Amino acid sequence: MEDNFKSDIIEGRNAVIEAFRSGKTVDKLCVLEGCKDGPINTIIREAKKHNVMIKFLKKERLDQLSVEGKHQGVIAYLAAYEYAQVEDILQNARDKGESPFVIILDGIEDPHNLGAIIRTANQAGAHGIIIPKRRAVGLTSTVARTSAGAINYTPVAKVTNIAQTIEELKKEGMWFVCADMDGEVMYNLDLKGSIGLVIGNEGEGVSRLVKDKCDFVASIPMKGDIDSLNASVAMGILSYEIVRQRML
Repeated sequence: MEDNFKSDIIEGRNAVIEAFRSGKTVDKLCVLEGCKDGPINTIIREAKKHNVMIKFLKKERLDQLSVEGKHQGVIAYLAAYEYAQVEDILQNARDKGESPFVIILDGIEDPHNLGAIIRTANQAGAHGIIIPKRRAVGLTSTVARTSAGAINYTPVAKVTNIAQTIEELKKEGMWFVCADMDGEVMYNLDLKGSIGLVIGNEGEGVSRLVKDKCDFVASIPMKGDIDSLNASVAMGILSYEIVRQRML
């Protein structure tokens, strides 16, 4: 999902090159399909050096995304806030003398959902959030606004591989629970201790690979006529069941 808030976008070859060289955090790069001249190749090299997602688009699509109408074949989406490292999140828990409580998002695409999740994570006492580098929204200004300031206090780390990150965190003694309608009712699960809560994509849920890495699959009891909840709402409900159990 594109987030076309003007302050997140840099257009034009020189502007994008300078953004990289000045150390700005670029979330995503959109490049004109088939364009391989010198400046574009320089930008692509910089993007690969910083492990930035690159999308090659037709001119018509770039024209649609352009705010200024002067993209010159390249548009960069900037992060509104700096990303943390996974280790920063674990250190946050250590500093507070608490067992780690981490939210892992497997492909959240809606910036309003991510902002709401950051806000709830902060209130629930989560020590940080982990998001993937690809096929997911980053820390845009819409996310920052929707978080109502929580983005300043809750670290967000961006990783290449969610499943691999879960494996690495298991070595730190963490357990993982993902949200899925086919899981065990959340009230029947032991969710205390060092835990990671995994929330999936708005449409497809948690991917099979990530789900297989989780120790528990939790479902939320639902009595209504539809069979799913908004991702940020599901995250809030499960987070506060974790909070309840941690208070026992």
